[in-house]
Amino acid sequence: MTYMLTVSKEAENDILECFEYYQECRFGLGHDFLLCLEDGFSKIERMPKSYRKIYRNLRRVAINRFPYRIFYFVEEKNIIITAVFHAQKDPNPLLKRL
Repeated sequence: MTYMLTVSKEAENDILECFEYYQECRFGLGHDFLLCLEDGFSKIERMPKSYRKIYRNLRRVAINRFPYRIFYFVEEKNIIITAVFHAQKDPNPLLKRL
């Protein structure tokens, strides 16, 4: 089954914030983050229902090399990325996006 992946505006803001942070840490590291993020998106597209539900229909997958998680929903043939959060960050703001 083919799924259509959509990134919410909030998740786009999360990604931009992470990119800018890593670019400031070391030039090129932000691009490495984006490559690892794309790998995470590919995993989700290939097997979106293989990752367990953590809250209602919300699922999560870890990003390689970086302490971030991709949070998403699967609705029929659509995958909606709702957030990209640091693993140690308070998840309460994420619940407001649901």
